[in-house]
Amino acid sequence: MSSVDAWLLTVFLFDHCNRSSIFASPQVEAIEKRCLELFARDYKYSIIHNSNGEVCGHYPQQIVFLEYECTDVERDRFESTVQIGKLQDLVNRSKLARCRGRFVCPVILYNGKHICRSSTLAGWGELYGRTGYNYIFSGGTDDAESEEVPEDDSAVRNGDSQLFDKVRGLDIKLLRYLSVRYICDLMVENKKVKFGLNVTSSEKADKVQRYADFTLLSVPYPGCEFFKDYKDRDYTAEGLVFNWNQDYVDAPLTIPMCFTQNLNIDWTRYQSWDLVEQTQNYLKLLLHIINSDDESGLLVHCISGWDRTPLFVSLLRLSLWADGAVHASLEPAEILYLTIAYDWFLFGHMLPDRLSKGEEIFFFCFNFLKHIVSEKFSAVKKQRYIYGELTAPAACLLTESRDRGSVTSLSSDFSLITEEAGGSSSLTNDTVDLFSSQPQASNWSATHTHTHTHTHTHTQCLFNCTFWIYASVTKNNKQNRDTFSSCLISLSPLSRCPFPSERQARLEAVREVFLAAYSSTVGLKSSAPSPSGAITGLLEQFARGVGLRGTNAIV
Repeated sequence: MSSVDAWLLTVFLFDHCNRSSIFASPQVEAIEKRCLELFARDYKYSIIHNSNGEVCGHYPQQIVFLEYECTDVERDRFESTVQIGKLQDLVNRSKLARCRGRFVCPVILYNGKHICRSSTLAGWGELYGRTGYNYIFSGGTDDAESEEVPEDDSAVRNGDSQLFDKVRGLDIKLLRYLSVRYICDLMVENKKVKFGLNVTSSEKADKVQRYADFTLLSVPYPGCEFFKDYKDRDYTAEGLVFNWNQDYVDAPLTIPMCFTQNLNIDWTRYQSWDLVEQTQNYLKLLLHIINSDDESGLLVHCISGWDRTPLFVSLLRLSLWADGAVHASLEPAEILYLTIAYDWFLFGHMLPDRLSKGEEIFFFCFNFLKHIVSEKFSAVKKQRYIYGELTAPAACLLTESRDRGSVTSLSSDFSLITEEAGGSSSLTNDTVDLFSSQPQASNWSATHTHTHTHTHTHTQCLFNCTFWIYASVTKNNKQNRDTFSSCLISLSPLSRCPFPSERQARLEAVREVFLAAYSSTVGLKSSAPSPSGAITGLLEQFARGVGLRGTNAIV
């Protein structure tokens, strides 16, 4: 399917999400079929059947379980030991443990690790209500009661209630079967309270510590209501800080030391971060977790699992895709379609309801891609040529070296280092990072890069010469550095390296397609004229990126 066809399907998907919340329809079946086709490009998968919503009424009718990558038969690959029959059985038995029956569900496969999503744990009211309902309408039998939990299981040893022991014990059994060790809880509260009653709970608030064997991370993130403020500020997230002093906010940020040491983030300041910095730092944390040395998986959840959860699942999927680490064969329009359809729509995000309230968390997710184009968010290791505290554009330097006949002719003042994204580094935030060893490009990216190469050949040569001269004349000489910088300032902007990284080009392409589709279907709703011109800037991107005109895009 061409990129244009995929884009049109994306537009259709937006239109369907905006006008309908009915799942059992031919249109939804067509969307699910397309998702399966896109998954099949790169993975061998099995299906967890949920045809009539009998497992969960808010999940896809065909839930995909990714087994292994199938694009390169010669490469060593992860072979899943999970048996789909046993997985389906565990899913059926454990679904009562979580709010709205939204059980732990694997959605991304990365380096043999399952990245999962779910809702939070069900409270006593929902748990007893659902078990009673199931008992009445299943002829006097209860799935939760039909499973024998081993007596030496920690969920039973420490239990204070037989029902809680059994359903949460089954939830733990499912987590272990999927090799999930890390649980990231996005709730800003320990328990969700409505009308004075605890309606949901959380692993971190389990009184008898049934989840003590897991690594629990409390990473409180504002709920969808907060994104009305984002919309009211004309879709500007910079400077937008959540109010942590509200009465219901009682979950502090809690992260094990092993995940904070190498990220160069002052986590004690999290309550002062604006929405951009908070989302960036949480994404860095999630990427750091899935890049840990062990083979354990990750669970991400909020309360219901259909707003904040798809936000981070989608950012993870797109970030890994931009690195060539997942869905390697998909083009920008196709990965956009997949994550919108599967991660948001089919897993129950209520876009019409959120739009009616101005809670534009969905738009924020994809517009936010502009804030994660840097290699700092890359999950793969990078190679950088370092000179003092400056990073030379290696793509340019290597081009020059090849032209001179030898890569080894680079000055000995440069050293080659390997750095994992998010790791410690002596480089400043202002360091130029325009190069790295890139993953194999898709057909789209190869064409994209080829075009830019011809357009900017002279610019590249100019930048090569400029940097090489800089390296030669300013070594250990501050005065020369200052003088040379003032030379640089007066030069044409063409002296800067024009090449974005492959990651940046991919994410920007996804964002452009998204903005065009969103503008032509849903539209942006301006609250008031903004001196910042935020919406005007977005409309400019619509027109520039996809050839649309934005005069009637705001509704």
